[in-house]
Amino acid sequence: MLYGTLSLDWDLRDIVVIFDIIKIIRTMKEKLLSYSEMEVYSGTSISDESRFNETLARFDELNAEDPNKLLIEGGEMAKELFFAHALFNKTLDLAPDASESLLLAARSQHLCRWKLSRSEYPEGRVGYLKWRQKLKELHAEWAADVLDEKGYPSEMLDLVKTLNLKENIKSNPDCQILEDALCIVFLEYQYEALAEKYEDDKVVSIVQKTLKKMGPLGIEQAHEMTFSERPQKLLVQAVEG
Repeated sequence: MLYGTLSLDWDLRDIVVIFDIIKIIRTMKEKLLSYSEMEVYSGTSISDESRFNETLARFDELNAEDPNKLLIEGGEMAKELFFAHALFNKTLDLAPDASESLLLAARSQHLCRWKLSRSEYPEGRVGYLKWRQKLKELHAEWAADVLDEKGYPSEMLDLVKTLNLKENIKSNPDCQILEDALCIVFLEYQYEALAEKYEDDKVVSIVQKTLKKMGPLGIEQAHEMTFSERPQKLLVQAVEG
C-alpha cells in the first residue's frame, strides 16, 4: 500500500500539493452526490439501509472536524472527509458488490487521523512505525465505537476492525481490495506531489515496494493511470524494474 510504504500519513503539511481541480470536481463532486442514493449499492448486501447511511453520516461528521482543509472549487473541505469519500468511492469502483463491512471500513479507515500527531513520537523509522501502529489501533477503536453506537452487532464490529487493522491482507479479499483502493487514491491525488519532493531512486523504490502489496486488480488500474512526464517515467521504471 502506498500510504504505508511511504512515510505518508495523509498529512500534506510537508508537501506542496497542487490539486487538479477540474479532475476533483468531475470525480468527487458527482460521486458525493450519487453515492448518497442507495441504488449505488445495488450489488451489495446492506443489512439495514437506514442504519448504514446514519453510520456513514456519523463518520463524515467526525471527519468534518479535521482542522486541515483542502480548497475545492473556491470552497473548503476537511481533508480527512475528502479522502474518506475518495477511498469509499474507489472501493466501490473496484468492488461494486463490496460487502457492508468493507464499505464501512473504507469510510472509516483514517477516522479522525489528525488527533494523533506524528510529533508525539520520536523522529526516525522506529518512532514512525510506532505512531502508525497506534493510529491504526485508534482508527479501529473509534470506528467500532460508532458502529456500536448505531446498533451494529459485535460480529460486524469485529469484521470492520480486522479490515481497519489490515490483518491478513493477502488471505482476506476484502482487505486486499481496501489496500488497492488506498493505493489508487494515493496515485490519483498525491503521487505527483511525492515525486516532486524526492529523488528518482527513492520514488522508484517506494513505488516498487508498494506494487508488491497490491493485488492484480489494483495493479491493473495503476497501469492504466497517466501522470505528467517525470512521475510517469518513474512509475514505468518501477514497474519494469
